[in-house]
Amino acid sequence: MGGPIPALDARARSCAERLARAERVLLASHIDADGLTSAAIAAEALDRADIPFETVFAKQLDPDAIAGIAERDFSTVLFTDFGSGQLDDIADHEAAGAFTPVIADHHQPADAGTEFHLNPLLEGLNGATELSGAGTTYVLARALGDEANRDLAALAVVGAVGDMQDSSGELVGANREIVAEGVEAGVLAETTDLALYGKQSRPLPKLLEYANDVRIPGISGSERGAIGFLSDLDIELERDGEWRRWVDLTGDERQTVASALLQRAVARGVPASRIDDLVGTTYTLTNEAEGTELRDASEFSTLLNATARYDRADVGLAVCRGDRDDALDEARTLLTNHRKNLATGLDWVKQEGVTQGEHVQWFDAGEAIRETIVGIIAGMALGTDALRGDRPVIAFAAKNDTESKVSARGTHRLVRSGLDLSAVMGEVARALGGDGGGHDVAAGATIPKGDEEAFVERADAVVADQLG
Repeated sequence: MGGPIPALDARARSCAERLARAERVLLASHIDADGLTSAAIAAEALDRADIPFETVFAKQLDPDAIAGIAERDFSTVLFTDFGSGQLDDIADHEAAGAFTPVIADHHQPADAGTEFHLNPLLEGLNGATELSGAGTTYVLARALGDEANRDLAALAVVGAVGDMQDSSGELVGANREIVAEGVEAGVLAETTDLALYGKQSRPLPKLLEYANDVRIPGISGSERGAIGFLSDLDIELERDGEWRRWVDLTGDERQTVASALLQRAVARGVPASRIDDLVGTTYTLTNEAEGTELRDASEFSTLLNATARYDRADVGLAVCRGDRDDALDEARTLLTNHRKNLATGLDWVKQEGVTQGEHVQWFDAGEAIRETIVGIIAGMALGTDALRGDRPVIAFAAKNDTESKVSARGTHRLVRSGLDLSAVMGEVARALGGDGGGHDVAAGATIPKGDEEAFVERADAVVADQLG
């Protein structure tokens, strides 16, 4: 029986066979939404195959983290959503007999080779848009447990959405096959709907007020504007003293709101290409309770990101694996706290402003913004009037006494014009004695403290080359 992505079949089978031979496995995973769903898919698949394992998380798989893994005395280590880019270091430990690595990742591989390596890029598939870490791990899970593991497709979709692979409005490439398997397995539904975040959980006015992907003048960012807009429509806005949410509306009511929103966007001069972005594909996890953030892939991924960024990957993993009690409560508390921090950080950027270079714009938050969320804030700021939309933003935050965290965010329009922030971050950081990488539209690096201005200068030149 072949897997969902035939090009990866041989690699997936070889990795699965190696895991099946292991007495026990150390599962090492990245901690963002894609990493947590990868870990959960791997954990479920290993459990179902009766392979004993322990889990360890790392924010960054640096040489110290890999050395720590080598000391754990596991002869087999499964790396999910990282490992490919760190193969040079991993291969040294493998050669020394510390452990055999099995890698399920979608990031750019380093030069060293290894036998059990599952990565879409090795077979000509795009790891930034066609398959996420969770998607790659799902392919491995299917090789390990065949069709019995098709229910894990829902988590793979949450990972892909969390990794921004649906930014064209829907998932594409190899991801489509995983969506199809999830729909067939009865764990996913795919619908065309308003592409606004929070359709399950946000009260209607907040849904519109906070919808910052497509800014509609008079509604976006304005509570009064959002309420005024809704009040003019012929729909019931409250029930039992509570605002209704998008999920509470009937099909006809949704149609009424959507049409009025599109008309308002046209009337306020929003360009047609942006108006198209108001409608997209929504991925619903059909086994989750309606009106909870777990029912929507986009809201689920945000909840997971909140756990990771406050060093509680264990909570995110437990939610992915079905804990709907303590772990879910804790995750929701972390998300509320995360939202407050994002709002405060965004206010800071708007107040302090950014510095414009020739081809990039940048700000240095120092200690003012936590380094684990400075990238999200940079991305949010890029969607506001505070920043120019025609160039990437580079953000710095203090990582520790000797290092700075760098986060870069672009737009898909810039990527289509040649922008590749992964290449920018990697090349410039390494030139300054640091390291970096990521995806074309969003990437990060760590550099020595004090080199921020040198970084911007070099990055500006590389971006200039890319954009011609």
